[in-house]
Amino acid sequence: MDTSNSPRITSETTPLVPAEASKKPKTPLPKLQIGILMTLQLVEPIASMSIFPYINQLIKELGITGGDDAAVGYYAGIIESLFFVAQTLTAFAWSRLSDRIGRKPVLLMGLSGTCISMLCFGLSTTFWGLVISRCMCGVLNGNVSVMKTMVGELTDSTNMAQGFALIPIMWCIGGFVGPLIGGTLARPQDNWPRLFAHPFWSKYPYFLPCAVSACGLVLGFFALLFFLEETLSTKRRPKLTKTTLGTSNGVDSGNREGLSHTSNMSMRSLLVPTIIIPIANYAMLALLDIALLAILPLFFSTPIYLGGLGFSPSRIGFWMAIFAMADGTFQALFFAKIVDWVGPKRLFCVSVSCFMPAMLMFPIMSWLVHTRGMVDHAITFALISQIALTIIWDMAYGTVFMFITASAPAKSVLGAVNGLGQTSASMARIVGPTFATSLFAFSKEHNILNGNAVYVVLIMLAGVLRLLGSQLPDDIQDRDE
Repeated sequence: MDTSNSPRITSETTPLVPAEASKKPKTPLPKLQIGILMTLQLVEPIASMSIFPYINQLIKELGITGGDDAAVGYYAGIIESLFFVAQTLTAFAWSRLSDRIGRKPVLLMGLSGTCISMLCFGLSTTFWGLVISRCMCGVLNGNVSVMKTMVGELTDSTNMAQGFALIPIMWCIGGFVGPLIGGTLARPQDNWPRLFAHPFWSKYPYFLPCAVSACGLVLGFFALLFFLEETLSTKRRPKLTKTTLGTSNGVDSGNREGLSHTSNMSMRSLLVPTIIIPIANYAMLALLDIALLAILPLFFSTPIYLGGLGFSPSRIGFWMAIFAMADGTFQALFFAKIVDWVGPKRLFCVSVSCFMPAMLMFPIMSWLVHTRGMVDHAITFALISQIALTIIWDMAYGTVFMFITASAPAKSVLGAVNGLGQTSASMARIVGPTFATSLFAFSKEHNILNGNAVYVVLIMLAGVLRLLGSQLPDDIQDRDE
């Protein structure tokens, strides 16, 4: 009897979805659009990080401290933190605006504001000039959250990991190139006296690195203006279809009114557990990560008799550069594959669990250098182990971006959701460095837990993050599913 056309007999053990159809085919990334966004992700950290090599020297030369070199760090910390303070106050407003007028206009305004603020910073000759220019940079720049929003709109559940894996890579490259530009091009009249003999360079010795960074922002501005397509459904042109976006998010004129109504959702309506839990994870992740980044160079530079490694600035820079290059390479090659293999939630939980052993490496290295009296191969092995653990820890960023994007109830409020996340992370980054370094100094000064109290406190906070991570959804789905 021919059974080829007979209905399939089902039972309780028959899967509702055939195995071969259970996994959706991966959507290819829209390379041009993602490439432009990653270019913007690169030029912004280059600009923001380029001031760090010379900020202390600039404060000394402006006479802000009145000759008290011990106060330089205090003023430098104020200037470095002002960007995050200003960004905290305005990130949500910019993201909300992008839900109304479109992503592209907000990005253009953000790039313009950053470019102008960098030029003003290079021309500042007073402390208040530096303060105003850094505040201007933070107030006029909501691009970080808007760019994450666009990556979320250009991807779907099958290629989201690939898209978000590129963001930390660009920050790693920018974190390497920016300080290189700032350190190399600062005070050009000293390094290339014939080429920069004009009195202008003596009056504004730190304008050149700011101008070079601004040029990168100008290039990004024109690339965005001419080649980047709008991704907000209610504002994009008809030719931007599924092929360009890489995901089915088109709307017709019949449902634009509904999308407009959704984009006007109040902030209170967004404060629901499905959105708050991923954002809380992001904020705690940012707090611990910035604390780790603040403690790392402090531990490296602390004298051996106080429990540090006593590294010189060049040696600190060497290890930080190794970490940046290794981290960026690993994220580029393996992040998306690991997400596909173990899933975003499991990877996030594994990543944040690596914070505890990474913290334990600090007292282990202190004990090793104290007993051996020098930095030898055992310390080097411990440092390499800590770098490996920190690279795994950094994969939590890519996964939490995916969860925040998927938590938005509709793509028309994706900007607002990312703005809430960026605001929370910026607040954590204001508190984190001061909290970690002060606790480090307090632990060493009063010999609390043999000077290791700071690590115990941070490990306890990492336990809270691990608990928060367990509350994340098991899977990530498209909003239209």
